[in-house]
Amino acid sequence: MKKDIIKVIVTLPVSDAHRHEIESACKRAKVDFVAPEGLTPEAVSDAEVIIGNMPHALLKHASRLRLLQLGSAGADGYPEAMPRGALLANSSGAYGLAISEHMLGQLLMIKKKLWLYYDNQRRSEWHDEGGVTGIEGSFVLSVGMGDIGGDFLRKCKALGAYTVGIRRTPREKPDYADEMHTLDELDELLPKADVVALSQPGSEASRHLMDECRLRLMKRGAVLINVGRGSAVVTDALVRVCGEGHIYAALDVTDPEPLPREHPLWNTPNVFITPHISGFFHLPQTLDRIVSISASNLSRYAEGGPIMNLVDSSTGYRRAEDRV
Repeated sequence: MKKDIIKVIVTLPVSDAHRHEIESACKRAKVDFVAPEGLTPEAVSDAEVIIGNMPHALLKHASRLRLLQLGSAGADGYPEAMPRGALLANSSGAYGLAISEHMLGQLLMIKKKLWLYYDNQRRSEWHDEGGVTGIEGSFVLSVGMGDIGGDFLRKCKALGAYTVGIRRTPREKPDYADEMHTLDELDELLPKADVVALSQPGSEASRHLMDECRLRLMKRGAVLINVGRGSAVVTDALVRVCGEGHIYAALDVTDPEPLPREHPLWNTPNVFITPHISGFFHLPQTLDRIVSISASNLSRYAEGGPIMNLVDSSTGYRRAEDRV
């Protein structure tokens, strides 16, 4: 008996090669490529699979949806909006390369005072800014050990750092980590760390994780890197602590976001801001990886196989059995 056609909508900004990869993953799929802003209630009403992110409000019209494959690693707001019976998967595993390299670039810029030399260049000033610090021999703490946090710790380990990871639950220590801990040990670890990297998804557990007390637990001159969610850091406290020169902060995410033009964080000393661009699709390999995950899950869905990267709605993370 002939199997039914699977209606698939793809909202990713794909190339011709990506289109071919997705279409080849399931021969009985009818695939429409639509930009997220072009989606309508009518368009999603009979979609069985949607690949890429979409407005949450449209999900109530997707009554036939059985799989939403996000193009993002975070799933903020999606679990609550999903139609009953539909599966939600993310693209965790696609972003580690791009974001960990961005983090490393921010860290080296701060440790080597490169921003000061750029400012001097703009003023045509030949001036020595004095001593710097290095990654080798430093204590690097990664709060979050998924694809992003793990890749960052791996890179720091290769550069000679002492690497420590924090997970929500105890897991086996990977070879690139010198120590592994759980979140209840954070306060003991913060005073030891030269670098604290945050890469958790948005959740109640991560909200305001770094309050003023914890920011002040960090050693003077330490670097806080946040690429997870801006809400993990109490912004007003960060303005005070960085403004006093106690720590440095490299932020690819902020709270609020986008950061209003008049917000004091823009002009706070020791703070370096990028507008949530470390992931996205700026590095071509990121989109390649997202398409590969999506094509694989489309094939698995069509064949009735297990879906990769299913999201645990209670945590916002990949389900534990999908993590390595």
